[in-house]
Amino acid sequence: MTIKVGDKIPSATLRYLSPEGPKEITTDELFRGKKVALFAVPGAYTPTCHKQHMAGFVQNYDELKGKFDMIACTSVNDVFVLTNWAKDSKADGKIQMLADGSAEFAKKLGLEIDLTARGLGVRSKRYSMIIEDGVVKNLNLEDAPPNHDKSSAATMCKML
Repeated sequence: MTIKVGDKIPSATLRYLSPEGPKEITTDELFRGKKVALFAVPGAYTPTCHKQHMAGFVQNYDELKGKFDMIACTSVNDVFVLTNWAKDSKADGKIQMLADGSAEFAKKLGLEIDLTARGLGVRSKRYSMIIEDGVVKNLNLEDAPPNHDKSSAATMCKML
């Protein structure tokens, strides 16, 4: 079942890289009491994800940061790939990178996509959402992985 507006974010564990090394954080801890702009990409460094989707959130960071407690990105990659991607895309220190290496979070949201035929395995669909205190207030879901207009930072900025 796909998550929808009004639903509570399901409990899952994500990973991020702290100065002490990889750390786990639950979605309950992450979203409790916060207004979060979350976007998901099928894969770090992939052309649309890197050159358009992430780039848009970096470019619109100042406008978004004024409206949200956190801007976060999740992907079915490991924490080390996401950390290096953040550095390479100038998102480091701005966008909280959340690794969903086994697609646990994507599956619990009902937003996984099987890209095994393309050699990519199970990934997350591309989306953006506004989450307030753990509840989905808005969901912008793309129809296909290469599309990024519905879930873009520009679209999210227009909604504010």
